[in-house]
Amino acid sequence: MVSYDVELRQDEKVVKVESHEEGGTYVMGGCDSARLNITYNYAPVYALLHFSIRDLNGCQAKDTIRRLVHTVEKLGTYQDEDYWAATTGNAGYAANILLNWALLYPEAIWEVT
Repeated sequence: MVSYDVELRQDEKVVKVESHEEGGTYVMGGCDSARLNITYNYAPVYALLHFSIRDLNGCQAKDTIRRLVHTVEKLGTYQDEDYWAATTGNAGYAANILLNWALLYPEAIWEVT
């Protein structure tokens, strides 16, 4: 596995969010879908908190907010200039994006592949 593809879905569609160019792969010029590709490099950082991005799969966003808040608080959001570096800040930054989407769409469901 090289990365996680994370989507937030409601009514069988990916929900709309503010346009972004985030993640390991992304749409040049931005994308307004709640879709984020997160490198597997961050997995050991999340594991320190007994968390995995896969834990989100199938969960309602509102049920993951507390866990995402905890993750962001512990890891911070300071991004390294190297996206691929397994730093706490890089992992926290990605979790913070997911947290913000969960707050916008608490009834939506995470899909992680």
